[in-house]
Amino acid sequence: MIIKNYLIKDRLNKLQVLSKTANKAGKSAFYNKFRRTSLAKSLKKIFGEKNKKQLVNLKLTTAVAGRIMRKRGPFIVVQDVSSNIQLYIDKKTISNEIHKYIKDWDIGDIIGAIGDIDKSKIGELYLLVKKAYILTKSIRPLPSKFHGIKDQEIRYRHRYLDFIMNKEVRKSFKIRTRIISALRKFFYELYFLEAETPILHSMPGGAIAKPFETYNYSLNIKLYLRIAPELYLKRLVVGGFERVFEINKNFRNEGLSTWHNPEFTMLEFYWAFATYKDLMEITEHMIRFVANEALGTTIINIGNILNIDLSEPFDCLSMRDSLIKYGKTFSINNSDFYDLESLLFLSKRIGLTVANYNNYGNLLNKLFEVIVERKLIKPTFVTDYPVEVSPLARSKDSNLNITERFELFIGGREIANGFSELNDYIEQSNRFYLQLRNKYTYDLSNFDMDYIRALEYGMPPTAGEGVGIDRLVMILTNKDSIRDVLLFPLLRSRKV
Repeated sequence: MIIKNYLIKDRLNKLQVLSKTANKAGKSAFYNKFRRTSLAKSLKKIFGEKNKKQLVNLKLTTAVAGRIMRKRGPFIVVQDVSSNIQLYIDKKTISNEIHKYIKDWDIGDIIGAIGDIDKSKIGELYLLVKKAYILTKSIRPLPSKFHGIKDQEIRYRHRYLDFIMNKEVRKSFKIRTRIISALRKFFYELYFLEAETPILHSMPGGAIAKPFETYNYSLNIKLYLRIAPELYLKRLVVGGFERVFEINKNFRNEGLSTWHNPEFTMLEFYWAFATYKDLMEITEHMIRFVANEALGTTIINIGNILNIDLSEPFDCLSMRDSLIKYGKTFSINNSDFYDLESLLFLSKRIGLTVANYNNYGNLLNKLFEVIVERKLIKPTFVTDYPVEVSPLARSKDSNLNITERFELFIGGREIANGFSELNDYIEQSNRFYLQLRNKYTYDLSNFDMDYIRALEYGMPPTAGEGVGIDRLVMILTNKDSIRDVLLFPLLRSRKV
């Protein structure tokens, strides 16, 4: 800390001298009209293969700008948004005044330089500097380029520093941007309309989760940050928008983990006159399309599992079949699914505490989460979810206790959740009541009567799906924690 404070003090002194010199000349310490004409990556691509003689004959003058990352004798390495390039400071090509204040430049300073493109004896491209300007002085010294930032907490808390020092982190977030752009492109090409529905809701709904609460003093009402946009998007379907999608933030006031953050980005889309089977087909195409657009390939790695090919057909299993397939250790078979008593017996057999599971569907879903979920590494659709855990999904005609619903798992985690929508307003009312009762509350202020009213006008047969964008980015960039794909993840408060 003493060393760090000393370095800061030294840089502040340099800034003070720079400011005094500039003020005497009636100028600002930092030049603000510098115009960059080239990026480092472009220069390397265009001139990297040319030899020194060719470059000398070209006499190409250009302007570059960026952050100083290394200084070694007359050489300065500058990093811009695309890559880095080396500058060469030669007393013969610059004025004594410029050479004098260049010596006070530090690693981390942001500079601009104008000069000629040239090549060193070992074939490295560089800029022979003729003019140079300091654009911003870095008061705080950067971490060592060799050691980098080892502390994950510092990386997340001071993300700007992480971006400066870590090329791979910057690359991951560029991929994230391409993923979101690709999703929009995919749905635009299928004639879906992008919508923006309210973030502030008068009641929580659209998913089962604890909401964040706030208050509007003008209207004198309690409001909730949205858990999901589902009910508003389906109102749009009722209103005649047959293909709609939204990419936006959702909020759930629940725990943090490597796969959960209270604020997260979701894609939701709704498609009239389609079923959950249509969604499964379109989702397969969507994942492949996005991978190709963002990565240039459908081959990905998940953890230590290499070369998973997203172009291959996705697996598909019912929830029961998945338990039989992946529960061989516990000798699970069809007789274990006969009734609630059979499931309770199975739960005890595998050592699962079941005190809080008082219905068949919730317990079956819990068994799936415990036994199967983490084993679904390759892309797998799981279907036939029980009605108790699917309050907004349409029941199957052949079995009213099972819904036309699927979830897509990749890397042992849920990536997408879709189903044929329930458009029977009477059945939807009954499920809303049941949902409130299962939450041990009879607060009818949380009963969305307006949504029921919308259904009473008639919603066409519709299928809808939600895709966790943060999780999709994790899968496509092979990251272990959701914090690695969020620009600024939520952290515990700490003094700066």
